Amino acid sequence: MKTLRTKLEKRESIQATLERCRRFDYDYIPFGDKWVMPTDKYPYRQKFFGKIAQGFLRTVMCIFGPVLLKVVYGAKVTGKKNRRAIKGQGAISVCNHFSYLDTLMIRQAIGHMKSYHTMGPRNNKKGFGGAFLRHGGMWAFSSNLAAMRALHSEMELRLNAGSIVNFYAEQAMWVNYQKPRPMLDGAFFYAVKYRVPVLPVFCTFHKNRKGHIKRLRINILPAVYADETLKKSERIADIKRRAEAEWQKCYEEYYGVKLAYLEKKSGDKQ
Repeated sequence: MKTLRTKLEKRESIQATLERCRRFDYDYIPFGDKWVMPTDKYPYRQKFFGKIAQGFLRTVMCIFGPVLLKVVYGAKVTGKKNRRAIKGQGAISVCNHFSYLDTLMIRQAIGHMKSYHTMGPRNNKKGFGGAFLRHGGMWAFSSNLAAMRALHSEMELRLNAGSIVNFYAEQAMWVNYQKPRPMLDGAFFYAVKYRVPVLPVFCTFHKNRKGHIKRLRINILPAVYADETLKKSERIADIKRRAEAEWQKCYEEYYGVKLAYLEKKSGDKQ
């Protein structure tokens, strides 16, 4: 119990320090070296046996994922009408990144069978874990240009076919952190590039004395559409601002408090 408490206090101290420094996209959890940079061989587009493996994994997650989340977290999806409102068109979803299982959570909200999920290169793990991710509809970004061309091609194809591509636009996981963090531009760049709406999803939850999640709510918020009268850079900034506003509104309504970060560390330039 003491060890768990010490671990919780250390995690919360790190997050508080980063919050004061406004380093919201900083990954404080080490990735290790058991990963490889994706190349043009990365299976963004699955072939015959890959499709079979992907279909099997999606089916397993579709059946057992909701049960697991209900038992462990008391999970419930809200705002399903907002998912239906996009009427089967492709979309970019953005979800807060706070758990090792939050991809399972977002799948429950936007669909298991026709959703795809982006991740950083360091999530392209070696071994069975990496194979599981690659065949589960997870797409790793890369510094390899050929890999990125393949990713862009597949993303455009899937969006045009009505799939949803999820981004963790904060670009760092902060375990069990409840506040919405500022998002980076990437997800919104692709939404504007491929002319699809952004579907914000924000997870809210309570924590017990051990810091574990309980009463999880996976909130699907109203879709945000780009203002086509604006210049491209302005469209990206505007659609991001409105998606962040939806997150903030959800946070404030659920917890009953105004969004406020810890006082900025003195000497910070931002």
